[in-house]
Amino acid sequence: MTHDLTRRTLLLSSTLALATRAQAAEFVNVLTGGASGVYYPMGVAFSQVLGQALPGVKVSVQSTKASAENLNLLQAGRGELAFTLGDALSSAWKGDADAGFKAPLNKLRGVAGIYPNYIQIVASADSGIKTLADLKGRRISVGAPKSGTELNARAVLKAAGLGYGDFAKVEYLPFGESVELMKNRQLDVTLQSAGLGVSALRDLAAAMKIVVVEVPAAVVARIGDAAYQPTSIPAHTYEGQDAAVASVAIQNFLVTREGVSDATVYAMTKALWEHLHELAAAHAAGKAIGKAHALAGMPLPLHPGAVKYYREVGLLK
Repeated sequence: MTHDLTRRTLLLSSTLALATRAQAAEFVNVLTGGASGVYYPMGVAFSQVLGQALPGVKVSVQSTKASAENLNLLQAGRGELAFTLGDALSSAWKGDADAGFKAPLNKLRGVAGIYPNYIQIVASADSGIKTLADLKGRRISVGAPKSGTELNARAVLKAAGLGYGDFAKVEYLPFGESVELMKNRQLDVTLQSAGLGVSALRDLAAAMKIVVVEVPAAVVARIGDAAYQPTSIPAHTYEGQDAAVASVAIQNFLVTREGVSDATVYAMTKALWEHLHELAAAHAAGKAIGKAHALAGMPLPLHPGAVKYYREVGLLK
């Protein structure tokens, strides 16, 4: 009797464990960023694509504080796919406490390099700010604490010889909130790391005259991190911006984790590359996504499901 009871108990436990795993496999949570950035609309568009590519799987989208939070959530098993900046991803893989990663996030796995972020430093024209040196003593927002934008802000400002102590006021706010404070004349400048044409900055430029502050190539070189590359923000990206402005770009990545099945990640990777037009329709930054940069600068191992896809299309041998 005792033996039968034990067998039944073990069988029930095994059945429950299998049911739990099956249930977990039916969900894909896409970790993005703030609603006024690029990750969120891109994530919403991609979730719709995934819903078709993964029939029977419930796909959800979560708005977050972006890169650092996304990577920590992935490591904790609270998401299956995440958007992140390359420098944050590298810091997470190595375990950089200053960047918000107390230990290496060794469960992370790569899916694809996508589009570049541009560090966009935008001041109100009334502030008189024209150069990085003019930022000293002003009121600035540098993005949500420990977000990819805030990590970028620290790196760029340090290379320009500035620290947070050099400002009259430092706010740690998402894009939309930063812009609202600028409209109300409570901030002089906002630093936003995002794809070109980010909605928050378009909104700001439509509401007031702005100046896009140059980040010279010499400053980019002083950052000392290959993830940061000199670039320019094309003329007319924002209303009133009549000339191209030198800046810095950082690659964005899609990342998953151990524990997500090879079949699911294969389907995610294939869906990404076969539905780029949906991402481009969701945001202009999507137009910069291409297979030529899919694997460039990936600072951690690819997920086996992604490896399978890239071998099929000849990007990996």
